[in-house]
Amino acid sequence: MTHYIGPEMLLRIPALLIAISFHEYAHARVSYSLGDPTPKWRGRLSLNPLVHLDPIGLIMLWLFRFGWAKPVEINPSYYKEPKKGTILVSLAGPMANLILAFIAMIILKLDILRIGVLDSFIYILFLYNLTLAVFNLIPIPPLDGSKILAGLLPARQAYEFSKLEAYGPFVLILLVYFGLLGKILNPLIIFIHRGLDVLSNLALLRF
Repeated sequence: MTHYIGPEMLLRIPALLIAISFHEYAHARVSYSLGDPTPKWRGRLSLNPLVHLDPIGLIMLWLFRFGWAKPVEINPSYYKEPKKGTILVSLAGPMANLILAFIAMIILKLDILRIGVLDSFIYILFLYNLTLAVFNLIPIPPLDGSKILAGLLPARQAYEFSKLEAYGPFVLILLVYFGLLGKILNPLIIFIHRGLDVLSNLALLRF
C-alpha cells in the first residue's frame, strides 16, 4: 500500500528538525555552561540538526509522532553541585521547546504570515515543540523527567529508582502499543497549552 505524503507530512520534517535541534542544543549548552566540556568534545554545541539526529528516531517521530534524538553525553562530575546541575541540564531541553512553542503561538496570534503554508508550518512547529516538551517531562527512563525526579529524590530512593532505567524503554513501548501514552500526554498538553495561551495573551497586551 502506498501512503500519500501530503504537504503536512512534508512540513513536519523541518518542524521536527528545529524542535529536536533546539532541545538537544539546550542540554549541551547548559551542561557546558556548568563546566562540563563533554558536549563540546562531542560536537553537540550546535544547532545543526545533523549532529543531533538519530535516523530511526527521526523516522519514528515523523510517521508516528513517537521517537528520539541522539542523547547528549554529559559528565556531572564537572558540576559544582552534580545533582542540581543534572536537574538543570535535564530541564533545559523541555524548556527550550516550551519557549519555541510560546514564540510560535505569538506569531500565530499576530497573524503576520499571510501565506497559508507558512502559517501551517508555524502551527506544526508549535505542536511539535509543545508535545516534545511534555513527553520528555514524563518521569520514565531515559526521558528528561526521570533524571529530574532522580535529582530530587534522596540518595537512597534515587539509587533504587536508577535500577528501573533498563526497563524504561520497554515501558514506553508498551504505553504506545496499548494507546496509553496519548491518554497520559493529552491532558498535560491541554493544560500547558492553556497556560501558554494565557501567557501569550498577557505578552500581546504589552504591544
